[in-house]
Parts: sequence; C-alpha cells; structure tokens
Amino acid sequence: MANKPADPDRPGRVKQLRMVAQIIKKANPKGMPIVYASALATLAVFVVLGLVTGLVWQLIVLGVMVAVTVGMVVFGQLAQRAQYSMLDGQPGAAAAILQSMRGNWEVTPAVAVTRDQDVVHRAVGYPGIVLVSEGPGARVQKMLVAEKKRVQRVAIDVPVYDIQCGEGEGQVPLNKLQRHMMKLPRNLKKQAVSEVNYRLRALPQTLPVPKGPMPKGARMPRGKMR
Repeated sequence: MANKPADPDRPGRVKQLRMVAQIIKKANPKGMPIVYASALATLAVFVVLGLVTGLVWQLIVLGVMVAVTVGMVVFGQLAQRAQYSMLDGQPGAAAAILQSMRGNWEVTPAVAVTRDQDVVHRAVGYPGIVLVSEGPGARVQKMLVAEKKRVQRVAIDVPVYDIQCGEGEGQVPLNKLQRHMMKLPRNLKKQAVSEVNYRLRALPQTLPVPKGPMPKGARMPRGKMR
C-alpha cells in the first residue's frame, strides 16, 4: 500500500514540542530551565551510581533514558499549567478544558448562554451528564437548574451533575476541573453513553441573546449554532 501523503497543515512532532516550549516560556520564563535541570539532575544521579558501582557505561545509558522520561513528565506538567494560566479568565475556558479530557467524553460547549456571557457546557461520559457553568454563582445557579430540567426530559433515570467553574465560594477552580470530573462515579456503560448522546442531540440548541436592542431589520440566525 502506498504511504499516505503528509498533511501540510499538521505540524510535526518536533514543531509541536517547540510550540509548546514557547507557550511554557511565555507563561513561566523559568519553566524550560526547570525541565533541563530535572533531566540533568536525574542523569547525574545515574553517573554517580555508575562510578560507585563500577557500571559506568551501563548506568549512563539507563540514566539517559530515565532523564528523558523525567524531563518529558516535567515538560507535560508545565505545559498543562501554562494552558490553565492562558485560559484563566477567558470566556469558554471551561469548555476548552473539558474538550481536552481523556476518555469517552462528548462535550457540547455553550448549550445555554445569557446576555451577560454566563454559559453552561454539557459533557456526557461514564458518570452520566455533567453540566459545567462559567459565571458568578448567584446567576449561573438558575441556568444550571433550568438546563438540568431540560436534559432530564430526554435522559430519564440518567444521573445529572452540575458543577460551577470559577473562583467563587463553592465553585471549582479551572485548574482543578478535570480532576473533579474524573472523581465522579462511573454510572453508565459505553453503550448507555452512546444512547444518552443520541437522545440529547434531539434537544434544540439555546442561542445566546446579545446585549442591547436588536438593530432594525436584523434577523435571528436559523439552524443550530455550533
């Protein structure tokens, strides 16, 4: 079989790492030096052990592999922190975090939006249906209750959780949202998750209401907004 041509719009592995490194550097100037220092410190430990035991070359080879692994782990952690710092305070930040989660999750951003830019996102997975809001607690609570009633009309007997994402009292900070989601109990099997998603697709999308009066002659858009 002929090899598939490379996608010119898709960056290579090395280019992706460079892009992430630039993001880390922008968010934390000390980030990349920490990555290099952690890898070199790990290699130094293996070199010392090699000198003590007399297995210098064997432990150096092993140390290089372990050092690269340690460096990549630290690199990944710093990249995640940089992502959180860039998204924090931005509209739709919770949706971006939800969409980057691993596992069998289907995320639908902005299933409910207000003119104050308060928003509710929906995620469906093994725990059931999870509604995640962005905005002040007093305002978004009413949205969560309304959206919860709306989804329960088509997803009967399916657990529905609501989470307020933010820095207010009783809210889950953005950098802890994924961890909070992963702690939810697994209530559904894979087939049930697919069935719930199919039911929810029948729900009409709630369009955001813009602030201020609508201009003369303007018309509301037709169809679903993605």
